[in-house]
Amino acid sequence: MGFVIRFFLGRAGLTAIIFALIFSTAHASKATAATETPAARAYLVDAKTGAVLLDKNGSEPMPPASMSKLMTLHMLFERLRDGRLSLDDKFYVSENAWRKGGAKTGGSTMFLEPGMRVRVEDLIRGIIVQSGNDACIVVAEAISGSEEAFAEEMTIRARELGLNDSTFKNSTGWPDPEHVMSPRDLAKLAKITIEEFPDYYHYYGETKFIYNGISQPNRNPLLYKEMGVDGLKTGHTEESGYGLAASAVRGDRRLVLVVSGLASQKMRSSESERLLEWGFREFDNYAMFQSGDVVTDAEVWLGNKANIPLIIENGLTLTLPKRARREMVVKVMYQTPIPAPVTRGDKVATLNITAPGVDPIEIPLVAGDDVNKLGLTGRLAAAVNYILWGTSE
Repeated sequence: MGFVIRFFLGRAGLTAIIFALIFSTAHASKATAATETPAARAYLVDAKTGAVLLDKNGSEPMPPASMSKLMTLHMLFERLRDGRLSLDDKFYVSENAWRKGGAKTGGSTMFLEPGMRVRVEDLIRGIIVQSGNDACIVVAEAISGSEEAFAEEMTIRARELGLNDSTFKNSTGWPDPEHVMSPRDLAKLAKITIEEFPDYYHYYGETKFIYNGISQPNRNPLLYKEMGVDGLKTGHTEESGYGLAASAVRGDRRLVLVVSGLASQKMRSSESERLLEWGFREFDNYAMFQSGDVVTDAEVWLGNKANIPLIIENGLTLTLPKRARREMVVKVMYQTPIPAPVTRGDKVATLNITAPGVDPIEIPLVAGDDVNKLGLTGRLAAAVNYILWGTSE
């Protein structure tokens, strides 16, 4: 017995460099194509595969400013999806929400007035389009009784979602040294929002909202450019600089970008646009295998079948740099011949994928059939054939 390595090189039939893949549980790799950015922090990811195309200080906790309102809205969207709330429910505007979230504080506002009762749908638009701090506090008080209690719930829920770099001290993103999120967490949260709340995500693409007689435009500059952007949220404080969590769709690809620490609104607009364009231009997704595909066949030793198919259990899609497409090497590795008995679903081989500058990826391959062990007579005959002819048949 020996060890077999079968090679598959990147040619016309079998795409090229592997970069990231889709499994039932997420697996992602880093890109090797590089670009500079003046943003203090930048994180760009392919939403379908989880492939990270750009990571500049992506795991660094930072002041998220109004981008943290994504979490405030997540808490609200969950209750709408689960039927605990409806869009037509009305929340009361307290004196506290008016005072802390009003225009006199210097923050963004929906221009709510104390004593009003406001529809949930209007509050959603007020938070997304107008970035209303007052609307956020109204939601927090309605759900949890106080903004402080709501912020604690936000942090607990964030940990449950895997947002381990996030801690919330308020519902608005108002500056607080302990109120932090990382770009990576913001990108994760954006992806969760897009995937889990299709009935509500469309609000992020609205460009204006009129409430209380006042019309305000959405501050996301990319919504006004013909580049496929359909969300999400801007943020700005003196400490954090100008930031944006954005998502764009082209064809069957969606990218999610988070930038922070830019020096001006103009730079936020131009740099966010440039990085998304770069991501679409330099990378693409390639379907390699469907779930259950036979990758190759393997010889069986002393079994009632000579060969078994080697199956990939989960579909495999790649996000890869276009310029490196032809440099992929795929190897199927297994002990040969595979000794019987073999049960369908047994892990019997490994698909190894390597490419310059890309972390090696190993994917288990399983037996696609059952193979029983031969009886004594069959085993003797197979052994003689193997000694004489180098085959068990």
